[in-house]
Amino acid sequence: MLLGCCCLLALTSYAQKKNINYRYQIHRSASKIKIDGLLDEAGWQAADTTTDFAMVLPMDTSRTNVRTTVRMTYDDDNLYISAVCYQPTSGYMVESLKRDFNFGKNDNFIFFLDPFDARTDGFSFGANAAGAQWDGTMYEGSKVDLSWDNKWYSVVKNYPDRYVFEAAIPFKTIRYKKGIREWGVNFSRNDLKTTEKSAWAPVPRQFPTASLAYTGTIVWDEAPPVANSNISVIPYALAGVTKDYTNHTGTDWRKDVGGDVKIGLTSSLNLDLTVNPDFSQVDVDQQVINLNRYELFFPEKRQFFLENGDLFANFGYADIRPFFSRRIGLNAPIRAGGRMTGKINKNWRVGVMDVQTGQSGAGNLPAQNFGIVTLQRRVFSRSNIGIMFVNKDGTGSAPNPGNTSPAYNRNLGVEYNLASSNNLWTGKLLGLKSFTPGVKGHDYVQAAHLQYLSKYWTLYLQQQYVGRNYNAEVGYVPRNGYNKLNPLLLHNFFPKSGAVLSHGVQLSSNYFFDEHYKRTDNESILSYIVTFRNRSVLTFSGLDTYVKLLRPFDPTNTGKPMLPVGFENHWNTGDVQYASKPQSLFTYLGEVSYGGYYDDGTRLALIGQIGYRFQPFVNLSLNLAFNDLHLPQPYGRNKFWLIGPRADVTFTNTLYFTTYVQYNEQANNMNINTRLQWRYKPASDFFIVYGDNSIPSPFMAKNRQLVIKWTYWWNI
Repeated sequence: MLLGCCCLLALTSYAQKKNINYRYQIHRSASKIKIDGLLDEAGWQAADTTTDFAMVLPMDTSRTNVRTTVRMTYDDDNLYISAVCYQPTSGYMVESLKRDFNFGKNDNFIFFLDPFDARTDGFSFGANAAGAQWDGTMYEGSKVDLSWDNKWYSVVKNYPDRYVFEAAIPFKTIRYKKGIREWGVNFSRNDLKTTEKSAWAPVPRQFPTASLAYTGTIVWDEAPPVANSNISVIPYALAGVTKDYTNHTGTDWRKDVGGDVKIGLTSSLNLDLTVNPDFSQVDVDQQVINLNRYELFFPEKRQFFLENGDLFANFGYADIRPFFSRRIGLNAPIRAGGRMTGKINKNWRVGVMDVQTGQSGAGNLPAQNFGIVTLQRRVFSRSNIGIMFVNKDGTGSAPNPGNTSPAYNRNLGVEYNLASSNNLWTGKLLGLKSFTPGVKGHDYVQAAHLQYLSKYWTLYLQQQYVGRNYNAEVGYVPRNGYNKLNPLLLHNFFPKSGAVLSHGVQLSSNYFFDEHYKRTDNESILSYIVTFRNRSVLTFSGLDTYVKLLRPFDPTNTGKPMLPVGFENHWNTGDVQYASKPQSLFTYLGEVSYGGYYDDGTRLALIGQIGYRFQPFVNLSLNLAFNDLHLPQPYGRNKFWLIGPRADVTFTNTLYFTTYVQYNEQANNMNINTRLQWRYKPASDFFIVYGDNSIPSPFMAKNRQLVIKWTYWWNI
């Protein structure tokens, strides 16, 4: 059924661009532009102006009440943009000056560039009202990966009735094809005081303003300039000290150098090379109370893997990933790597990656080579067909003979991603096959989904089959040998007046069966969601859960005796969650759930998030989680606290201090991470990072490390 629907929709998805009449004429600047937020150059005075924005939230049926004026121009080196964001009252709402802020909690201006006008991928840049920058790559038509970081310049100036954003985006920073004179673009404004979100080219309220299906068009007066040389060298130097108290290994002094090289093979195709990379400045993972039977997912944060990362990371589904870059280099050092990514033309995207790791004594791993090739072909208006090949090969012997990992593991996959021209219909068809020595049969994956998303209705159906012998050693597939069905139905109501903006009922289920279609577990959730005009949200949910264990499981995840294979249990849970309005200096989220649990036990779960900002310099937050499990013996009563205070201090928009503590009672661990970052030049940084893990009671240090790292972005 899903296959037939996807094929039928694909045949009708090639349609004209929705906002084709929204066109902005951009002209070369007759004068030099200085990025100072003043807009007094002759080039700005001669630039075309657009100011008639459409409201997206609270409702998408009128023009916005707050006025925004946008201009664009360019020269041989940069694309320039300015926005004058008028305000009904003095002052603004921001979290801090930290880069890549939370869109919903900041007054901001952001724009989206689609240089190929393909309506599937692109770039996003912007700033909040205090001047903190935002930049990211765009993928899957509307998603923004804020981990991407590149070289560009911006200034924000504040006045009683407005703030002014001015930016220069070097042509070397973005990927585009020589000679294309029409690019997709949209401008977005978020104003918390009026609770208005708006866009230049209208976007239906159920979609983010980042939806490339609804972009307008930049029309260049001549073909955009192409950089003659686009090579960046990014060296680093590092010094550090590590002390492992658990294994009594003594003090380890570190002195490392390495770096990356970025080479623009064409204006839209990039080659990244790395030698002896180090990622010590990357944020540590956020700890959680783990009551899950399967491996948890933590996102990739390392810079080398991020540009055009969707080509690799988003192949498949969240729980069926043939490639997951965190499998590379976390247990063994990366010696060198290369990535070629980008667009060949409007219809073709390519990604090729090869990474070599060294031998690891701690993990008893041999040196290994990882090779990945992915190719994506745009079809119809916004859909695409993609293929991926993943290869893992041992290139040496393990330090100890006890390593029995296969000599190689390979995966081959193909997928069709459906996206209709108006974004109302989306879907996927996926097929994967693994190749492992000595394994045959039941080693493939077949999955599909189809979604309809309108203002009033959301309809979703997903189906998955993962064979019991399917093996993705460089992927993320937490469970094998199952069939899954996941339907979802949501209907929204919109009152014409009053404090409630919308309310609606949602029903979703996850049904799991074994390979013979015998039920193993399922969870069904019935929710009622109330969204207020001030953007606060109240949700009531009821959950129905059934589990039949396919492997032994300790329901406390603390090393206690296991429940046996075949154990069955059924329980119900009630849940209430409230998220406060984001425009307040003090924000909070609270969630309470209570119900049954394994072995006829009960579970009380409390979740809280509290934030306070001394804008624009300090943002304080506290994450809390408490689980109280009442179970029969041998488990008894188990109470787990997770407490995570965090402080972000931004002295300027180039000098940041972050510190946070994570106390995890279930893991009996206290983690401290402190980082000072000085961005002394665009994309060039100096870091001081301190990390500490310890047993809280009785207090005993596990390990500590201090790292000083310097990086420099040098354009040749």
